[in-house]
Amino acid sequence: MKNFSLVILLAAIVMSFSSVFVVPEGQKAIVMLFSKVQKDSEDKAIVYGPGLQFKVPFFSQVRRIDARIQTLDGTPDRFVTSEKKDLIVDSFVKWRVNDFSAFYLRARGDKQYAETLLKQKVNNGLRTNFGTRTIREIVSGERSELMEEALVQASESARELGIEVLDVRVKQINLPQEVSSSIYQRMRAERTAVAKEHRSEGQEKAETIRAGVDRRVTVMLADAERNARSVRGQGDADAAAIYAKAYNKDPEFFGFVRSLEAYKKTFKDKQDVMVLSPDSDFFKYMKGAKAQ
Repeated sequence: MKNFSLVILLAAIVMSFSSVFVVPEGQKAIVMLFSKVQKDSEDKAIVYGPGLQFKVPFFSQVRRIDARIQTLDGTPDRFVTSEKKDLIVDSFVKWRVNDFSAFYLRARGDKQYAETLLKQKVNNGLRTNFGTRTIREIVSGERSELMEEALVQASESARELGIEVLDVRVKQINLPQEVSSSIYQRMRAERTAVAKEHRSEGQEKAETIRAGVDRRVTVMLADAERNARSVRGQGDADAAAIYAKAYNKDPEFFGFVRSLEAYKKTFKDKQDVMVLSPDSDFFKYMKGAKAQ
């Protein structure tokens, strides 16, 4: 009797532990009874929230599913525009589970498998939207409209997976590497041609400016030379007039001063040698001085 009571106690303890389960914070759970989702009277799956929960022991299996908002940020994909031009598009999706029974049955309750299916559906929507637009339309101002349409299409197609799509965003749009290289080379060639044109125009303007400056310098030098000659001529004329006036007042004294100036200039360099006749008029005043 004692052993029987012990067995019953152990069985009760085992059944107690097998009839309870814990759902962590941020997760929800569904219970599989005989491999079928446990449902309520309205034929809806019973979803258990965080905390200590109860189930039928031994015959029930608990499937915990993350109920938080998830971010699907995969690798960039290639899409074709209406112009048959390729684009590399990097996007991300915000989603969460809203139908846990459908999520378990359609996506096997596996997050990675669900994201693979969701990525395909989102890409199909983006491919449709990119295929009806040109590159200019996509880049210039229709990106918001494109993302809104992609969100609507993804939400409709993901509903069967038990997933609610909260947002679809395009982070970056790039051209393929081979296309980018060709565009870069073409842009470089165009910029090089423009630079050469600007340099040639600059050189032409520089030559025009230099020619104008040279012409003005030549004219200014010619004017200066003409003015200098005019001034020198006027000076010579004034000097001649002064000399003539002085000569008319005292011809003898004027001749004497002019002779002194000639002597001064002639004998300035002591090494000069002059061969003149003693009777030359050049020594006229010297003779006079000696005689006195």
